Formats: sequence, structure tokens, C-alpha cells
Amino acid sequence: MPAYTRATFDQVMVPNYAPGAFLPVTGKGSRLKDRSGRVLIDFAGGIAVNSLGHCHPAVVKALERQARRLWHVANFCANEPALELASKLVAKTFAERVFFCNSGAEANEAALKLARRVASDREIAKGKRPDVAKRHGIVAFTNAFHGRTLFTVTATGQKKYLEGYGPLPAGIRHVPYNDLAAAKAAITNRTCAVIVEPMQGEGGVTPATKAFLKGLRKRCDETGALLVFDEVQTGAGRTGALYAYMKFGVTPDILTTAKGLGAGFPIGAMLTTAKLAKHFTVGSHGTTFGGNPLACAVGSAVVDLIASRKVLAGVDKRHAAFVKGLERINAKYGVFREIRGMGLLLGCELVPAHAGKAKDLVALAEKHGVMLLQAGPDVLRFAPSLVIPLADVKEGLNRLGKAVAEHCAATR
Repeated sequence: MPAYTRATFDQVMVPNYAPGAFLPVTGKGSRLKDRSGRVLIDFAGGIAVNSLGHCHPAVVKALERQARRLWHVANFCANEPALELASKLVAKTFAERVFFCNSGAEANEAALKLARRVASDREIAKGKRPDVAKRHGIVAFTNAFHGRTLFTVTATGQKKYLEGYGPLPAGIRHVPYNDLAAAKAAITNRTCAVIVEPMQGEGGVTPATKAFLKGLRKRCDETGALLVFDEVQTGAGRTGALYAYMKFGVTPDILTTAKGLGAGFPIGAMLTTAKLAKHFTVGSHGTTFGGNPLACAVGSAVVDLIASRKVLAGVDKRHAAFVKGLERINAKYGVFREIRGMGLLLGCELVPAHAGKAKDLVALAEKHGVMLLQAGPDVLRFAPSLVIPLADVKEGLNRLGKAVAEHCAATR
């Protein structure tokens, strides 16, 4: 195989990403290695995707076993791995029905389409003509992130992702996150759905308050709107519960999941009730690859592991180790205004003196041998494997401390 480098990216790839210089070729657990043998500790987790680290033996075994049996049959017939995974998700959540797809964006697209379909069907059942059944409003929140399809990127409350893509789908309104009064005012009898992340990931690693989510549930019940929880980033064990709604004690009507559900293999899902699912009649929505045997066999193995008491309790233990280590760095250098998050989705907001420097710190961290993320220009984001060894947490934070020290020395 030719020795591809970062420069190859600029020669053959569409330039919509700006990857760093490190080009990993192998991964094991929470460590990545390039061709030169350089090893990085992975605190990024493929953006909260590698929920069990790299090449977890149980996941590899599930993939290899299924690869020898059946890869793809499309949705004109069912397949055993899809039925197995759906049955596990139904057994472990509020859901009664599951729709499989390939990504979080597709799961959110399905959720929003279902919400509009439900509203339209209900309006028509009341005797209104299809052309005047206009209960199609969607309430979303500023600084949200719901995907990159035209529908989901419009629901995403960040202008930078919308530039140059108009005209955008109509009927989507954004209000401030965690502002219950504003949300209540926006949710009316013209609203078909409210879509919210229990904790915003891309938007700065900001958890919702329990009062906010409970208030949304109550207002949706009052108006007949559907409550959609986008758990693409917070789901699959990330917060220390299988899904974050369980920690808040607020049950949505629809839940979307992806990222960590496949531990690196592309899969997404929309979970809902039988009453709502029936509005997706035959042919009303679909996807060629969604629910394919390979992805579902992997997802089934992942759910078995991450839903275990040992793994979920381990998330809380690792959360404490991260917070303690980050506080130690901050006590020495004073760069973080706040350390926040739940489970193993953590954010460190920089103090005003270092505002806008998250990208620089991510680059320095890579230089010192640890991979992490940013969530906007002012927040460092951590989304490591749920089973990252505590020794790797300690070593990775030691490396991060060196990166912070270099950054502070250069900015004096």
C-alpha cells in the first residue's frame, strides 16, 4: 500500500474538513498509532462514536461472524440481526417500535418527518383538507446540532451551518436552550414537534436542566406536540445511563440514536411508540442500507456490553477521574472557566483571556500525544471510550497538562 500522508487529503478529497497532521493506521482500545509508530491517547472517540474504543474484541467478533453469513438483503425482507437489535432496544427503553438508518442525521430526519406526518394525519382525521392541515411547526433550540441534511441542518440552531443553502425548509423556530418561558411561548397548537438534545454536544457541552426538560414534556402534553429527544451524542451509555432521558426522568415521544450505538460501524435508529409508528405506512419512508445485517449485528453486541451494570457504573467512575484531573490542570494554569457535562461527555469552557483558543489547544494536545475535540471556539470537548483504562485517563491528562503549559507560556 502506498504511504499516504495528510498531503494526500488535499489532492483527492473534497475540502470540507480540515484534518490534523496525525494520520492513524491502527487503533486498539484507547490508543491510535500512525505508520511511524507514534501513539496518541484518544479522548475524542471519533466524536463520541467509538463507545468501546478501537477494535473491541467482542465487536470485532460480531462483525466477523456476521460477515461470513449475510451482508445485505434490503428491506423487502426482514433479517435476524435487525430483529434482534430492535427487540433489545424495545426491551431496554420506552420504545415499542424501531426504525433503522445509517446516521444520526437520518434518524433525526425520520423523527421530524414522522412528527409532521402524525400531525397531518390527525388534522385530516378532524375533517381538514390536506392543503389546509397546517400543524407543521417545529421548535428547536439555539446552538443545537441535529445533522447535515437540509431538514436537520435547518433544525440545527447555528447559522454557520446554514450559509449558502437557502431556501431552507419552513416552519422551524429556534428559542434559547434552557429557557423554559421562551419555549412555552413558542410551543402552540400549530407546533407538531419539539426537538431537543438532553445535553448539547456541538453547542458547547451544555446539559439541560431537569426543570427545562420536564417543562417541555408538560407543554407538549398540553398542546399535543411531540417531544423528540436527539440522543445521537448523549445516548448509548455516554452519560452513564443507556439513554440520558433515563437520568432526567423525562420520557420523549421519539428518541434518535446513532454514534456510539455502532461503536464505529455506521448505524442510526429512531425509537418511538406503536401509536406513533403506525403513521409511517408502507412506502412512506425508507432507506436502502438501514437495518442491514452487518450494522445490526454490531449494534446488538454493543448494546449487550454498554447496557451492562459494570460498564455504566464504570462511566461514572471515569467521569470522576476526568473531572479530578481537569481540576488539577486548572488549579495550576487557570484556563477553564467551567468544567461541565455528564458521564463521558465533558466540556471545559475557556476563561475570557483564552477565548477563541480551543482550536489551538486541540492542536497542541495532538502534538503532545492526546486527541480531543472542541465544541465551538471556546470549549474543549472530551468524548472517550466508555471503557477507557484509568491508566490512559491519567496519562492522557498528563499530556494535556503539558499542552496547556505550552499554550500558557506562549500567550503570556
